[in-house]
Amino acid sequence: MKITQAVQLELARQNKLTDIIRQAATNENVDAELLRTEIAAGRAVVPANTIHLAHGLKPCAIGRCVSTKINANIGLSAVRSSLDDEIEKMHVALDAGADAIMDLSTGGDLDAIRQRLLSECPVPFGTVPIYEVIIGRSVEEIDHDAILKIIEKQAQQGVDFFTIHAGLLKEHLELVKPRVMGIVSRGGALLARWMIYHNRQNPLYELFDDICAIMSQYDVCFSLGDGLRPGCGADATDAAQLAELKTLGELTQRAWDKGLQVMVEGPGHVPFNQIQYNMEIQQKICHGAPFYVLGPLVTDIAPGYDHITSAIGGTAAAYWGASFLCYVTPREHLGLPDAEDVRQGVIASKIAAHAGDVARGFGNAAACDKELSIARANLDWKKHLELSIDPATAKNMYEEACRQSALGEGRHNQDFCTMCGKEWCSVRISKELRR
Repeated sequence: MKITQAVQLELARQNKLTDIIRQAATNENVDAELLRTEIAAGRAVVPANTIHLAHGLKPCAIGRCVSTKINANIGLSAVRSSLDDEIEKMHVALDAGADAIMDLSTGGDLDAIRQRLLSECPVPFGTVPIYEVIIGRSVEEIDHDAILKIIEKQAQQGVDFFTIHAGLLKEHLELVKPRVMGIVSRGGALLARWMIYHNRQNPLYELFDDICAIMSQYDVCFSLGDGLRPGCGADATDAAQLAELKTLGELTQRAWDKGLQVMVEGPGHVPFNQIQYNMEIQQKICHGAPFYVLGPLVTDIAPGYDHITSAIGGTAAAYWGASFLCYVTPREHLGLPDAEDVRQGVIASKIAAHAGDVARGFGNAAACDKELSIARANLDWKKHLELSIDPATAKNMYEEACRQSALGEGRHNQDFCTMCGKEWCSVRISKELRR
């Protein structure tokens, strides 16, 4: 028997703890009753399709009552398609600490790709169904029946959360005209083209209740997409973005009324001084639903380094209200990422999420920093390396420094560092002063 999302949410509202909530709370090291309360209020979600749960999904909570989570995007394209490469990227992302995976494939056998990735993915798995809807048909040929069939098929496969761009309305398109970058969301652009061609309202908005009915059968969580997210700093926090956000607030309440859990997606490219406002206005308009942001990127001038511009914005976003950060790789805006780009993107995003948690005083985030600092102060190289966010990279760099110095490879217990040497090492001198 399926446990529908409506039942799961109602149980939380009825003060009843489910195994899913208990397991997610245990994984997060937070009180299960606190998590239940936050889910009941809509301020936290546990994306968990019943099909995926039956095949090894480990429930993961997303919200301000738990640690900041990160997502890694993968997927084949019509430009370059290799399922083996995407499987490798997914495992690299998971090994580096990704909390969720999204398959954004637009090329190849999408059903087979999705099924294979899902079968090896133990974390929440998301898709953007509109991408598959246009396979084999032009944008103009999309109809309501095709949309609903694809959404139901993907739900039956076990997808845990869907990006649904239902907030971009026909009346919002006029607001895009003054923009520098226009519409940069792939899903948003496709739907805008459909609306202009047919002179009709967004079909995902018109079908919203039907989509809710399908998703509720499998516990699929909404990730309400921001089709009008800004694609550059000059377009941030403009009338188009805020108009869509208002609609997303309306859809959040409608989905809750249907018993569905909801995340809301956000920008994008946002100058640093606008991040606080963006996080706070979303929380207000969308009634506290978890905010899922792409970055945000705080400057547009760093192609090849956008994992860094993203991490800067992600830290501020996590501090001011975001619950879920979508990673950005160094190759953003330049090409499709390889496995190493994925690893760097995940690590940068994990640093941002952790830094945000430290700043907001969440859990043991600051204690983790302190534990590493104690090891560093004690010149305990072994523990220092083990506690780092990327131990393999830290160890490789340390060993290289040892080889290039008089220490020799593998000398983790030397009473001084690999930078200063014995006589100049301030940490060693500080230890002597304490004694």
